[in-house]
Amino acid sequence: MPTDCSAERFDFGAVEGRAVDAAFDAGLVTSDAGALLLGATDRAIDLVDRFAACFRDYRRQDLIEHAIATLVGQRVFGIALGYEDLNDHDELRHDPLMALLAGKLEAKREHCAPVAGKSTLNRLELSRAGATRYHRIAHEGAAIERLFVALFLEAHRRPPKQIILDLDATDDPLHGRQEGRFFHGYYDGYCYLPLYVFCGRHLLAAKLRPSDIDASAGSLEEVARIVAQIRARWPCVRILLRADSGFAREALMAWCEENRVDYVFGLARNARLVAMIEAELATAKAMAEKAGRPARRFKEFRWSTLDSWSRPRRVIAKAEWTAGEANPRFIVTSLERSENGARQLYEDVYCARGEMENRIKECQLDLYADRTSAATMRANQLRLWFASMAYVLLCALRRIGLAGTDFAQATCGTIRLKLLKIGALVRISVRRIRIAMASACPAAEDWGRAARRLAAAAQARASPA
Repeated sequence: MPTDCSAERFDFGAVEGRAVDAAFDAGLVTSDAGALLLGATDRAIDLVDRFAACFRDYRRQDLIEHAIATLVGQRVFGIALGYEDLNDHDELRHDPLMALLAGKLEAKREHCAPVAGKSTLNRLELSRAGATRYHRIAHEGAAIERLFVALFLEAHRRPPKQIILDLDATDDPLHGRQEGRFFHGYYDGYCYLPLYVFCGRHLLAAKLRPSDIDASAGSLEEVARIVAQIRARWPCVRILLRADSGFAREALMAWCEENRVDYVFGLARNARLVAMIEAELATAKAMAEKAGRPARRFKEFRWSTLDSWSRPRRVIAKAEWTAGEANPRFIVTSLERSENGARQLYEDVYCARGEMENRIKECQLDLYADRTSAATMRANQLRLWFASMAYVLLCALRRIGLAGTDFAQATCGTIRLKLLKIGALVRISVRRIRIAMASACPAAEDWGRAARRLAAAAQARASPA
């Protein structure tokens, strides 16, 4: 495994009479030794091989150095470790930890590295639905979408009684002339408008879309696909959809009502709705002025639009007076009053959807899901899926290995910083590969606990009872 080390030494003065100098001459050293946990997590949930199975390789196998599983794993592990650009892999291809994660210490051919560089990975990202003369790798989008849901289902030992699916659209800013580039007035810029579906921390769908559409566009098809796959495995589970007012559309609500799926959606306010709670707003205003702090009242009623809804539906209104002005909010739901009162439904059920925004931030800020700078939407969708799979991998590490530790609720960025970015010396002998990690690592105890748990989970998967 070649290294390009510089023999130049750098002088940093002296400490207690001893000269301090530094040089890049330590040999096989990695700054990502904690990534061993990523490999252990992959063995526990079998993500990389199944993700790689969603691709078709039409290259001549006798001429290739890097298999699809190597390329896919390298991209997912790289994003999880904070390497968002393909350019990074021209250096990472010589990193001993990347080679270990690929299960390949040396290349088969001379002058090749154990894992791929940017050019080979670029061919993977530019793969199409079918092979062409210049694109010999193809991917199946439907298979990738099914894999997200399959990994979610397998994360549960037994079917839950109820699950809540959160839907949301967010902006993905663009800074070039990418395909599908449109200006979005609300976000005041050119962007994509990806659709996310989460269940708690679990990511079930990440669909890239242009921004010249309604926020709910395509959500019915995504929900129908996901619900069908879930109910094929869990036929009795109760499913609740939760989303903001951008998804309160007749087609989606009617589909839910016809398919035993409950929903609670935000409802955009209008003059007719506000008129329904004039008395409650007046009461909230009086309470706020008397107490000197915000006040709110709740009201529920049956309501329908003038022409777009097919039937009246249950609406919950929050009549709030805050900062010297009215702040009315509305939600529409299929849930009955006997299950949830107005205040509980709004404050405990609907408002909890805000947690999904933290999950989207993890995907975009920690795992670079918004790095969609390729020319085509097809390539950018694949980039989004690579980032999303990195999120799923880290989510599994958190769920299986870090439960009950200080990192049980940590973000992906914190897990990377504290548990993956660990310096280590790599020693390779005939019989052993020894990773000597930094003795002063503050998270060593939790790291070791996670390693033992992931090893047990991988063994259980390899030999199910």
